[in-house]
Amino acid sequence: MDKTRTGKMMAAVGKAESFSSQQRLALRVPLVRLYQEVETFRYRAISDCLMTINRMEASRTEYRGSLLWMKDVSEQLDPDTYKQLEKFRKVQTQVRGTRGKFEKLKNDVCQKVDLLGASRCNMFSHTLATYQNTLLHYWEKTARTLSAVHESFKGYQHYEFTMLKQLEGPVQKLIEQTTGERKEGEVEKGEEAEEEGPNRLINFGDDR
Repeated sequence: MDKTRTGKMMAAVGKAESFSSQQRLALRVPLVRLYQEVETFRYRAISDCLMTINRMEASRTEYRGSLLWMKDVSEQLDPDTYKQLEKFRKVQTQVRGTRGKFEKLKNDVCQKVDLLGASRCNMFSHTLATYQNTLLHYWEKTARTLSAVHESFKGYQHYEFTMLKQLEGPVQKLIEQTTGERKEGEVEKGEEAEEEGPNRLINFGDDR
């Protein structure tokens, strides 16, 4: 095991990532629960509501057809003819039956749509809230762990890579750049000091 400061840093980061992955496993239970609830809501509640809507639409078509039939019969109705009067009464009974069926299915659809909306809100307010809280706790623990690692290893640590040759170039370049900036700063300070020297001598002469 690498005993250098950089090695300890890499080991600490690895442990933090391992801890984060272990904590992430806690998200599986509420996530699976949410998936099951959504699938049940999708394949049972929504499907049942859709079937009721389709039955209502078929009943609506049947009701409208019976109304058109009654309209045609009423236009051809002769009150003096017994058979036509019986036919008209039969059509009226058919219209009343189809209307009652349509009204019942229409009420069923309204109730199921309301129930569907309430079930959806219920599902997301409980199951989704549990998943969100678990996810929030996971990110809080992960953030605290990584922040602690960051606080314990502040500052840039020079490290010479002997095994990973592809990393030597960027590290060496960064070291040279840092050293060059320091040298440039020292040169600028020296030039400023040289410029101030003669001026100070001249000032001393003037005072005399």
